Parts: sequence; C-alpha cells; structure tokens
Amino acid sequence: MDVFTGLVERIGLPVIGQGRQGQLDAPDLVMLDNDGRRILVQLKRVPAATPSHVSRLLAQQDRPGRPGVLHVLVADRIPEAARAELASHGWGWLDLRGHLHLAGQGLFVDINAPPMKDRSERTGAFSGPAGLEVACSLLLDPGVRHGVRDLARTVGRSPSTVSEVLSALRKEGLIGTDGLSVLPDLFWETASAWVSREVALADLPRPGTGSVNAALQLGFDDVAARPGWALTGTLAAATYGAPVAARSEHPPEFYVPSQETFRRAMRLLSVAPDPAHRRASIRVAPVPAVCRQRIDPVTWQQDPEAWAFTSEHWPLANPLFVALDLARDPGRGREILGGWQPPRPWRRVW
Repeated sequence: MDVFTGLVERIGLPVIGQGRQGQLDAPDLVMLDNDGRRILVQLKRVPAATPSHVSRLLAQQDRPGRPGVLHVLVADRIPEAARAELASHGWGWLDLRGHLHLAGQGLFVDINAPPMKDRSERTGAFSGPAGLEVACSLLLDPGVRHGVRDLARTVGRSPSTVSEVLSALRKEGLIGTDGLSVLPDLFWETASAWVSREVALADLPRPGTGSVNAALQLGFDDVAARPGWALTGTLAAATYGAPVAARSEHPPEFYVPSQETFRRAMRLLSVAPDPAHRRASIRVAPVPAVCRQRIDPVTWQQDPEAWAFTSEHWPLANPLFVALDLARDPGRGREILGGWQPPRPWRRVW
C-alpha cells in the first residue's frame, strides 16, 4: 500500500484517507483526482499475477461490493495477457517492475515508473536472456523434472545461472513443489518476454540457390541436425492444424538463427519499401532452440488428421514457439490458441 500511495502522490493524486480495518467493503485508500473528486481505491496484492491467477481472482468477485470503487492489482510482475484480462474487467494494476495503469471512475493513468525492486539481485526469472531459455526448455518437456546441470548443458549456461532462474520461477509460482512446470502459467509468463524485431523482405529465399542459401544459413540440407530458418506465424500455425485461415500466397514468416543472418538477409533479399507488399518477413529467434530444433513436416506427420495444411519445403518452428508468437496478439492470437490442440507428439501447454 505504501508503494502505491507514494507513486500516485508523486504524479499529483493526493491520498486523503485510508480504510478502517474490520469495516466491511471499506476502501483501502481515498485519493483526489485533478478536479478534486474523491476516488475510492481497493488494492489487491499478490506475488505472481499470471493469467490463471488473475482469472481466479476475478472469479472470486462474486458480489459487487461497494459501488464506485477502483480496483487495482499490485504484483511483482503482471504479463500482457493478465493485463488484458484485468482491463476487460475494469481493474487497474501496478506492475512493480515499473508500470502503473488506472482506468475507471473518471480517471485514466498509464505511465512507466521507476522499478520498485533492488536491481542488484535477479528481479525475476525473465530479467535476463537465460530466463527465457530455461523457461522454453521446461515448456518443451513439461512432464519432466529437469535437473540444474542437465538444463545448464541444454541452454549453454552456467549451473549457477540456471539455479537462480529456477529459484525465481519457484518463487513466482511457475514451478510447483513437484518440480514440474505450472501450466498454463509458465507459458503465459514466457509469452510476455517473447519479443523480437520483425523486418519485411522484398524477396523470398528459395531452395537450390547455392551460395546465396549458404550465406543466408537456410539450413535445408539437414533439418534435424543443423540450425537454419524456421517457419512460424500463420502458415506454421495452419500446418499444425490451428484454427486459422491461411491463403496459399500468404507471405511466410521466419525465425533466423542470428543477428548476422538477419542483417545478411536484409542486404541480399532487400527490405520491402511497403510491408503490405512483402514477400516474407524475418525475426531473430529469441532463443537458439527455435532454429536448432526445427520440424520437417514430411517426416513428422505421425498424426495426419491433425495436419491441416502443407508448408511445402519450409522447416517449421516447434509448435511451442509458434504458440508463443500467437500469444503476443492479445485478440486474434489468444482466440486461435483457445481452439488449437497441436498434433502428436506435441503437448498443449497454453
């Protein structure tokens, strides 16, 4: 409460009173807006605001309570999916990493603020690239208890770094007491950190172009053993049987293995002057596993009825990474994920 009070007072919303303990439906705070109107605020503090936690919290509001109250969730970390859920129910939030959003009772505030945690320590599982790498490894094998040293070898990080990440994931409620991933919470937290710059290309890479393909590291020769470009986005989702419409001429979206490949592709294939007329788009893979663990749809169709579309020659990103892409779209993406069960042997973790 003190953190919230200090922040709103710094932006010109003075707190003039606090609720009385034991008084039913009493607001936690009373503050004044810029016009001098009283705004009643009810705060809810939780350590981890994953989408499932937020859904349960909202479902518990089984009575309207005191009318005219602005509800605000305060948490160490509030991912985008949880924010969207809160906004749809008229709740505000304070993400202690540094973001305040208040909308309701005639008030609108949406600002970045100084992080309210000590940066000398790991502030959360996803505060560095190792967190994303570890989380993806856990999601790729969600039914396995992963040891620190095994994970360290898999992601190429030191055991001490991996141990820190796992400890943070446990603290945030994303790994259970049984050592297994908490689903779908871990997926949605990972999606909140799944960010990569996209560039539209004027031309499309093609198989059989020799030295150009070698320079672009397409990786057609040995999909299973060598890294290379991985198809993601709409075409990949359709290939895996997701409920998404995909035209045959839809521009493919790829992950590429490195920044060097990314820059080389922009030079050799040119950047599209108008993204609406792109031939393809590329992003650098947020974690190396995207381009190292590609799927050849010809050899992996163990459940043919679940594969609704053929991507011709393009190796695919693992369904997990395609799902993380979709999760970044708060509207269409989450709707598609809601109706998508990937084909065997992959498991739905969202």
